[in-house]
Amino acid sequence: MSRKAKVARKTKETDITVEVNLDGSGRGDIKTPIPFFDHMLTNFTKHGLFDLKIRAKGDVEVDFHHTIEDVGLALGEAFKKALGKNSGIKRCGSADFPMMDSLSTVVCDISNRPYFKFNTTKDSFAVSKKMVSAMIDGKMVDAFDMGLLQEFLKAFSNSLGADLHVTIHYGMDIHHSMESVFKALGRALSAAVTKDKRIKGVMSTKGKL
Repeated sequence: MSRKAKVARKTKETDITVEVNLDGSGRGDIKTPIPFFDHMLTNFTKHGLFDLKIRAKGDVEVDFHHTIEDVGLALGEAFKKALGKNSGIKRCGSADFPMMDSLSTVVCDISNRPYFKFNTTKDSFAVSKKMVSAMIDGKMVDAFDMGLLQEFLKAFSNSLGADLHVTIHYGMDIHHSMESVFKALGRALSAAVTKDKRIKGVMSTKGKL
């Protein structure tokens, strides 16, 4: 049975369409108004081995928050829709991923009980105060900070119904730190949505998530 879904979300602030195939090969076709965000989502897609198409427009002239949060909401909804009743999936997955000077761990449980925890250590606290700069309309701007990363992850967790824990252990470069998070997220989620023929129904002693 195909595990694909398409979700459209339109508000006064954003207009977003997400198409996902959980059993893909890592093909990403992602276009938002934020190039760095596209880069991160492409890494997530590649390492999760999902096929993902995203088209997003938003009021980025105000700030990036609305677009990034709403992409997280739409993406989580698309994954939830593609999973259906969660039958046969392993449900939980975790991954560590290094990126040069950075190391992140992501643990997720598709439990239908959303919870989000973002952890930084003493060695990664300084990087959490920085921003990634990007060229937008011919100008260099501070485009993406750790607060926006957290808003995306929290929105995704809530919409999917996942218990999501993200830790950046250390990192000097904020680009590397965020990239390690998105790659780890893709791999952890890929493990969680993987089906095991030994699992009958849902992976829960209650028989229901």
